Amino acid sequence: MLATVHHRPEYRLARRIRWAPLLALLPLLLTSSAVAQSTRLKNIELCNGSDRTSSEPRIRGCTALIAAGNETPRILAVAYNNRGNAYLADGDFERAIRDYDEALKIDPKYARALNNRAVAFARSGQHQRALQDLEEAIRSDNNYEKAFANRAETHLNTEQYERALQDYDRVIRYRPTPAAWAGRCRARALIGQLQAALADCAESLKHEQNAAAYDGRGFVYLKLGEWDLAISDYTAALRLDPKLATALYGRGLAHSRKGLAEQASQDHAAAQNLAPDIADVFARAGFK
Repeated sequence: MLATVHHRPEYRLARRIRWAPLLALLPLLLTSSAVAQSTRLKNIELCNGSDRTSSEPRIRGCTALIAAGNETPRILAVAYNNRGNAYLADGDFERAIRDYDEALKIDPKYARALNNRAVAFARSGQHQRALQDLEEAIRSDNNYEKAFANRAETHLNTEQYERALQDYDRVIRYRPTPAAWAGRCRARALIGQLQAALADCAESLKHEQNAAAYDGRGFVYLKLGEWDLAISDYTAALRLDPKLATALYGRGLAHSRKGLAEQASQDHAAAQNLAPDIADVFARAGFK
């Protein structure tokens, strides 16, 4: 029966008749497929940060990939991570963390998402949760130097200076950056290794003029009682980052030690407006 049907002339004719409209539609289908592929590639580019005018194009590209419903788990995880990075850049920590959560549901050992979620936690003041994510990121990828650098910074911000120093040592040994030199400068200053701290800040500034290194070296000079040098470095830091509370408060202390009460009061007020607990931070470092 099947053989007979396949060889009936009217069946072959019917197939020829049906192909005519399909052949007419083929260019449209091919064009539509090409447009869809082009749109997808454009969204991938945007999601990867090709347009740096603002975070909005990146959010739009990643959202389109997520909403398409036909991407692989790996691409979805990267899209959530990258959209989280865009929200993080905007200071929207809650949305950033939600997107990192989604990426990690897909791939629980995704080291970049773990590292980036840690940054979001740290910036929102959740330092212990940040450390947990950084530990997991390092377990997932023991060569992920950015996670070591972020763990060093988190240890520094939680006043675990020896641990910070250990992590900075590793980062500088394998992939040194101006930020790592500046961070180790501050860690060394806080545990009393003042000459070594000066060397680290100088190394950082040799590679890049950055507020962190000037701020760290200003703190070293403050501890050494070099008030004018401290004021000079803190002022340099504030030219690069006018809202750096540690530089404002440190400069205020140097002004105070020089008997410049009005300048000290202005700096301290500005610093405490940015960071209400800044006086306590310096008190724990030995300055009251």
